[in-house]
Amino acid sequence: MGAKSLFAVLLSLALTGGLWAQELRIAVSTEPPGLDPTTNAAGIIDFLLHHNLYENLIQVGPEGELHGQIARSWEISSDGLTYIFHLRPGILFHDGTPCDARAVVGSFRRLMELSSGHPHPEYFRPIASVEAQGRETVVFHLREPYAPFLSLLALGDTVVVPPEAQDLATHPVGTGPFRFESWRPGDRLILERNPDYYLHGVPELERIVFRFIPDPAAQLLALEAGEVDMIAEATPEIAVAAAKEPRFEAVSGPQGLVQILAINNARHPFDDLRVRQAMAYAIDRDAIIRLVSLGYGTPIGGPLSPVSPYYVDLTGLYPHDPSKARALLSQAGYPHGFSATLTLPANYVFHVRTGEVIASQLAEVGIRLSLQQVDWGTWLERVYSQADYDLTVIAHIGRLDPALMLTSYGPERPDYYFRRGWDDPKVDELLLQGERALDPRKRGGIYRRVQQLIAEQVVNYFIQDPHRIFVFRTGLRGVSVYPIYVLDLSHVSWGT
Repeated sequence: MGAKSLFAVLLSLALTGGLWAQELRIAVSTEPPGLDPTTNAAGIIDFLLHHNLYENLIQVGPEGELHGQIARSWEISSDGLTYIFHLRPGILFHDGTPCDARAVVGSFRRLMELSSGHPHPEYFRPIASVEAQGRETVVFHLREPYAPFLSLLALGDTVVVPPEAQDLATHPVGTGPFRFESWRPGDRLILERNPDYYLHGVPELERIVFRFIPDPAAQLLALEAGEVDMIAEATPEIAVAAAKEPRFEAVSGPQGLVQILAINNARHPFDDLRVRQAMAYAIDRDAIIRLVSLGYGTPIGGPLSPVSPYYVDLTGLYPHDPSKARALLSQAGYPHGFSATLTLPANYVFHVRTGEVIASQLAEVGIRLSLQQVDWGTWLERVYSQADYDLTVIAHIGRLDPALMLTSYGPERPDYYFRRGWDDPKVDELLLQGERALDPRKRGGIYRRVQQLIAEQVVNYFIQDPHRIFVFRTGLRGVSVYPIYVLDLSHVSWGT
């Protein structure tokens, strides 16, 4: 074979992943503010590291099913108050320490401490105690029946980490198929294969490189130039462009996200239900899905995604009706509308574009929005933590069980950023009933009413479940869209 022919073969292999078949380079639009999902609410941490670096006692499969992970099996007492988990033997954390019953207990006791900084301390209220029985058995005792307990144990909020681990935000340690190699802020995060992983043949990849590229156009250029192999948060425009190229493939589907126009109910004039209802009538979610999502979205009218078996379709509750919106504004004392600020996370182009369309639609009824883009850190601090905003567009990640997804609307989170200024004792009581009810049929009735009440009061305006879109180089196998916000790379590989 001549030199030119050899070069052509090597170039072809490089472009298809064959030369570096053990490495996967992925473009992501958002850099995580830290790498510890148990102390930071940023969903991007779960997206990149859950299932890959961090693991749970049990985990979620691509169809939403629960299966054992660190735990190989479990038993539940007839009264629903005791859960016994039997661990896989011989699992090691990435630092070489054993992930045995003592470690699991220590990990959960760390999460349960009020000083832990966990973004959802209310998740652990039902746990009375957790104890080890030998090296491979962990027992949870609950204060009361808690229907979503198994689903809770599969979230990024409850990953198992070494109890003595320090500074997981910059040096994460878990039990997953990949371990932390390095993080260059502003550039890339690198994971490497865990050589001591307990499942045979997993993972197939040797190395994952997450490149932080916020601009969608730059992401597409990097993919076309062979600088990355995959775009993990591809915009609909990229999906459309990639469909024309035989060297690229795409997979997409609902992911359990709930995109909302969050409303600060504590601020005037949004404390008036008539104003919130007027906004709901003024917004055309179908147009948003058509213009922003290019059809890659499922409309929603309430706080749950259609991937939930408890979802109720409430999209017809406030149909697009600008005339009715103007009438409600007049009744509320705003015949000429009003002005407000829409704060948008600049790193999420999808939410920015959604906000631009909403601003245009609200302007038609006299609501004049000033658009303010802020970086992700500022959004988390000012909007999420301090509730210092009028309106914002964001998406909340799915939690599998409605009790976990709706906890922010309940009695335990009156301080939540979109809850301040709104309260409904009936919703509070129903949510408590839903947590304790073990009969799926009874729970269905409870959550049907909860969704109706929240949607009727327009606590937020519910837009869509934006479809997750993965665009990647042809030859990559095993890429799946999960019903939760996670990019599971444990079974991804390059084809031959």
